Amino acid sequence: MWTSIARRSGHSLFVLWAAFTLSFVLLQALPGDAVLIRFLGGDFGLTPDQLAELRVLYGADAPLWEQYLTTLKGFLTGNFGYSVISGTPVAAEIATTLPFTLKLAGLSLVAAVILALAIACLASLSRFQWLRSLLESLPSFLVSVPVFWLGIVLIQIFSFQLGWVPVINPGPVEKLLLPVLAIAVPVSAPLAQVLLRNIEEVSRRPFVKVARAKGASEAYILRRHVIGNAILPTLTIAGLLFGELVAGAVVTETVFGLNGLGRLAERSVRLQDTAVLQAIVVITAFAFLTINLAVDLIYPLADPRLKTARAPRRLTP
Repeated sequence: MWTSIARRSGHSLFVLWAAFTLSFVLLQALPGDAVLIRFLGGDFGLTPDQLAELRVLYGADAPLWEQYLTTLKGFLTGNFGYSVISGTPVAAEIATTLPFTLKLAGLSLVAAVILALAIACLASLSRFQWLRSLLESLPSFLVSVPVFWLGIVLIQIFSFQLGWVPVINPGPVEKLLLPVLAIAVPVSAPLAQVLLRNIEEVSRRPFVKVARAKGASEAYILRRHVIGNAILPTLTIAGLLFGELVAGAVVTETVFGLNGLGRLAERSVRLQDTAVLQAIVVITAFAFLTINLAVDLIYPLADPRLKTARAPRRLTP
């Protein structure tokens, strides 16, 4: 087990380094100069010599290999540099916005899992074929719903029409209610699709037929025998989706005006704040790899069949 953990950790470190290197190369290849974009306007009234000093201060005049090594050393020590736009340390901006994005992604994943379980269980227990077909086709519809469109519709209905969720100065719960719902609906679709297929597969196994032959109800069989086995493959999908939620919060936070990591990424792309973008890419990759590594470690605990079997002892004559 420890060998597997060490091997997966080594792979994760390599992927993290590759993400850092690729993002550095791509950001350096972007046209324009973040320092000049920020300070070249007439509002600052800087002379060419002062602009040159600023470029030296931000390390923009150094050779690319020197910038790469300096940036890599800074990331290894937790120093992500300074934002050209705000002038504050990038680590401080990440520390301010990342907790909200993690909270939003976590709550959205929990809501998506609950919605997927509800769809799968209702479809499995339904006695009406038309209702079962409707519920089984629902994930295909939900996965095609754009997040930005759903967010606008939710704001229009619950904020402007019904007045249940205020747009201006919402409370801590009300501020998360509509964004969580907008993210959870499309995210629940792949979870429900995988869960429905697994429930159908597990329901055909012999131990389920034996339980049904003993007179157990379908609800009891589903709760005690089917769900526990069918939900295991869904863990991997849930881990991948959580990583995507952390990485893809740009649209949701922009639509709802939330100050999270996605909103910071949108601003950094628009203003070419390369130091912030570099940190966001690496931190997102780190979160994605950590979550998937955790899922890989939890999976054998949930399914004992995946545990490494001990080698049989040799009998001594």
